[in-house]
Amino acid sequence: MEEKELLEKLWKRGKDFLGVEYPIISGAMTWISDHTLVSAVSEAGGFGVLAGGNSPAEWLANEIDKIRSITDKPFGVNLIVIAPNYKKHLEVVKEKKVDFVIFAGNFPMDKDIAAVKETGAKTIAFASNEGSARRLISRGIDALILEGNEAGGHVGYVSLVVLLQQVLFKFRDRVPIFTAGGIATGAMAAHLLLAGASGIQMGTIFAVSKESNAHPEFKKRYIKAKAREAVATPQFHQALRVVPVRAIRNKGMDEFSELQIKLLEQIKKGEISQIEAQYEVEKFWVGALRRAVQEGDVERGSLMAGQSVGLVDREMSVREIIEYITQGILEELRHVKELICTD
Repeated sequence: MEEKELLEKLWKRGKDFLGVEYPIISGAMTWISDHTLVSAVSEAGGFGVLAGGNSPAEWLANEIDKIRSITDKPFGVNLIVIAPNYKKHLEVVKEKKVDFVIFAGNFPMDKDIAAVKETGAKTIAFASNEGSARRLISRGIDALILEGNEAGGHVGYVSLVVLLQQVLFKFRDRVPIFTAGGIATGAMAAHLLLAGASGIQMGTIFAVSKESNAHPEFKKRYIKAKAREAVATPQFHQALRVVPVRAIRNKGMDEFSELQIKLLEQIKKGEISQIEAQYEVEKFWVGALRRAVQEGDVERGSLMAGQSVGLVDREMSVREIIEYITQGILEELRHVKELICTD
């Protein structure tokens, strides 16, 4: 079997599910994954995802309309279940009848999954372990994304290598499963497809694409960074439950540690509730990320990036990225064939 024929077989399920030429998902990144990047990815044959974040509902609705005015190709909308504007976002995607809704941040409620599916949309959610995968599938989720701790932004505690064994190998015959976290080469993508993944999701490499609206200084810092510089934030005490955030270490990350210590003291003294403290944490990240992405403040802003940042060494267009990944997959499949074929 030729490499192209083998590749078509390996990612056919992902292609059919997403309705795309390449089941390569551009992960949702707040302040970055807007209509420009999303439409560019979808037009290039990949699967663009609009980041809802905690944006105003009007902005989200307008972005959906802008994407549709540029492309008729499939795209998804990422909703953060724990975001204050989540319910408003849910109403927007239902009203707009988007094709795909990706739930992130926490478990979506059964009724929310059902409500979205009633509009004709397909649903996708992130599974952080075997238990969450079972739970989501039982709730009727259509597909899963396994995102390892290597990824950027808000991440879980488990690496992709372990998630493959916990979830992919056990549930790959149940629903399409896409993999994410630390992926930036076709060679890696090839082995994930061979393991049973229906496709891949990448964020960091698209953050520095030519179509990304990120500030030039932001992109320069990404390209310069080494993998070990992208570290996950610590949690100092259970009283303040902090979802780890992986970003390039800078003064902003040190300021976040100082904020945690301050909030823990306030909780201890009864000056602030845990819910209020958690809100302050998220408020910090939203502002810090905006400073980095839009203003180019790479010292105090949040440079959310996966460890794959060490593999990103240049700015490419979205089409070039997809071509780079696809060709890398084919080359690796050719290498694998040479390893296992003796005749």
